[in-house]
Amino acid sequence: MSNAAAPLEVLIDELKRLPGIGDKSATRLAYQLMNLSAEQTEKLVGAIRGVHTKLNRCRQCQNYTEGDLCPICADPKRDHTTICVVETARDVQAIERTREYRGLYHVLYGLISPVKGVGPENLTIRELLSRLAGDEVREVIMGLPPSVEGDATSIYLARTIKPLGVRTTRLASGVPVGSKLEQADRQTIFRALEGRHDL
Repeated sequence: MSNAAAPLEVLIDELKRLPGIGDKSATRLAYQLMNLSAEQTEKLVGAIRGVHTKLNRCRQCQNYTEGDLCPICADPKRDHTTICVVETARDVQAIERTREYRGLYHVLYGLISPVKGVGPENLTIRELLSRLAGDEVREVIMGLPPSVEGDATSIYLARTIKPLGVRTTRLASGVPVGSKLEQADRQTIFRALEGRHDL
């Protein structure tokens, strides 16, 4: 049984629900949050509420945005002939940090994993395929992690896209096996983009 006050325990328990946050991290964060001023607390609460009430998915790429289209999809200067498929919205930010890729994105929100009960129908694959219906897109880059699930998803997508006459490529080595794009540094992602190859 803990010696902490009940509201503090509730906060610690809620923080532990976040991925990657254990007992020690949750306790440390809870004490830091307790030391915020009332104004800082309100700003934090407002920011958390804002991501739930103001953001939605871009109708085209499925990335988070406040409007109908995200700024990347709405930018006429982007290369609309290339789409990089990523697992999460965080991966878009990782690639954008390189400032080298000028194409568009598509966020799947997961990977095919029969063990976890995730099939193609659980991802935004249907939305991706509808984007390939026209003649504008010429290349789809698989920006998925080099893992069993990432490989399975890349292969499934490549086989599904091939009959449409769209080239499918994959990020080259440089992104370590088992890692996430968001963890890779700028140069590693840039090299992976530069060295992509056909699937």
